[in-house]
Amino acid sequence: MEITLKKAQLIKRYKRFLADITLEDNSECTIHVANTGAMSGCAEPNDIVWYSTSDNIKRKYPFSWELTQTPKNHFICVNTIRANQLTEQALLKGTITELKDFDTLNREVKYGDENSKIDFHLTDNSGRETFIEVKSVTLLEANQGYFPDAVTLRGQKHLRELIAVAAQGHRAVLLFAVLHSGINEVKPAEHIDLKYSSLLREANRQGVEIIAYKAKFKKEQDKFNIFLADKVPVIL
Repeated sequence: MEITLKKAQLIKRYKRFLADITLEDNSECTIHVANTGAMSGCAEPNDIVWYSTSDNIKRKYPFSWELTQTPKNHFICVNTIRANQLTEQALLKGTITELKDFDTLNREVKYGDENSKIDFHLTDNSGRETFIEVKSVTLLEANQGYFPDAVTLRGQKHLRELIAVAAQGHRAVLLFAVLHSGINEVKPAEHIDLKYSSLLREANRQGVEIIAYKAKFKKEQDKFNIFLADKVPVIL
């Protein structure tokens, strides 16, 4: 994924979907934040913000927060919409070796008993179905990557749905898209959501495949090339 971004400095994030920034000309403005999580460690005052600009004249806030650059020079993709876009790109390129053999790919397919939508539904030429749920990982604490960064009832529901899919004989996959350049392995955040962590381990026991791929961030002036590249361990 190649995107052109502009640089600013974070003043504060508030109301979940808004943040105030200082632009390079020292003026201040409000931008949109496409992230419902806590964004712990991703939104500290004075962090560098990289933002995109929409050409939709109907938008109240044309700027969108895409990346955070931390004092340690880590890049973090905070726009959670990008996780699925990067995953689809990786699936189509065959980067995710565990998920290379498929013939059709569909997005946001309804499934399950809890009225869910799976991020990606794959089928191969034998008719085998693969259900893939994607989660964005951005929480880094004491050099350890964690998911989730807040209690996630939605995430718990998705794990129950994947367990049911596996029980039906289909392939069920939870893919952690690691969108923080400083994270090299992922663990369940028991200290944040004990129920999710327990369900994650139960899902693994019940046949749900749990894998993680990390994004690379290549920057040339104001242009970024971001893509999932390397498999990283999931420590259960």
